[in-house]
Amino acid sequence: MSFSDLFDSEFKTRNKGHFSAIVRVAIADGDLSKEEKEFLDKLAVRLEISDAEYEEILENPLKYPINPPYSYVNRLERLYDLSRMVYVDHVLGAKQKEILAKFALALGFTPGNINYIVDKALSLLVMGVDLDTFVYEMTHMNK
Repeated sequence: MSFSDLFDSEFKTRNKGHFSAIVRVAIADGDLSKEEKEFLDKLAVRLEISDAEYEEILENPLKYPINPPYSYVNRLERLYDLSRMVYVDHVLGAKQKEILAKFALALGFTPGNINYIVDKALSLLVMGVDLDTFVYEMTHMNK
């Protein structure tokens, strides 16, 4: 196995774990709304999840291990990616804040300030910031 094959394999495994975690959050309330399903459809494409893997994960989201981001910066990077998908696609409509809050909690953000984090993330996206600016602003939001 070449080095690039190993990297691709690890990348795919991490994406499956990431997607699986998001599916768990989306179905946690026992119901997968039309908006959530559309969001998952788009996310699967972006994470390079095949149709077969998608169906398998929907049937059993516990099959793949969660690869939680260990550092705060990694959590912010994932929040940036998810926030961009939620904001840019407008698939979730009025539910975008609610769903993004669920995802942020799943990423390990503190429940006590989750609404502030989501509002700040979305406001930064309205301003069109890049990843580096997003991370900087989110890490310095109380300073």
